[in-house]
Amino acid sequence: MTQIKACLFDLDGVVVDTAKYHFIAWRELAQELGFDFTEADNERLKGVSRVRSLEILLEIGGIELDDKRKEQLAAQKNENYVGYIQRMNPDEILPGVEDFLKKLKENGIRIALGSASKNAPLILKQIGLTHMFDAIIDGNSVSKAKPDPEVFLKGAEALSVESGDCVVFEDAQAGIEAARNAGMHVIGIGHPDNLKNADFVIPGFEEMTIEKLKFD
Repeated sequence: MTQIKACLFDLDGVVVDTAKYHFIAWRELAQELGFDFTEADNERLKGVSRVRSLEILLEIGGIELDDKRKEQLAAQKNENYVGYIQRMNPDEILPGVEDFLKKLKENGIRIALGSASKNAPLILKQIGLTHMFDAIIDGNSVSKAKPDPEVFLKGAEALSVESGDCVVFEDAQAGIEAARNAGMHVIGIGHPDNLKNADFVIPGFEEMTIEKLKFD
């Protein structure tokens, strides 16, 4: 039985729901380019880097652009998105998350953030949770996107904890695969049908307990 020494959290869809702001910003960009971008289309962007997200968006619209124009559009989307997240507040922390983070602290379990978002530090500041994390690994610290395990391996390294003693909380399939590729346990957040290969899946953190952090 493995007693977990560290918990690594994805950000979007796990700690907060910034996915809605990503969707609004991508949809605005698509409309500007002359086509519609739906919530179903947006599912394809979950857990994917900003550059790859733009490529998928352009594929959906049947648009080909040079690299310079792509850079401009990616920057424009991010500017719109940052405008939304700068208005975020602690009310946007997902239910049960803050209580569970406190329980981890009380039990001496280390905590890291492992997110592809370059805006992760700003979001944590806006929602008042920066102090709860012992390490923050974000899009500014990594070069490889999930399912590559880089973000979680760096998190374990920053916490000085072995991969096998870590559990990752993820809401995206690419993130679950990244955790597995890092040799870590992983708990899915969401619906089991959408999250394969997790140790188990929970709908949210309201019922998450320290006792559930024991694995064979």
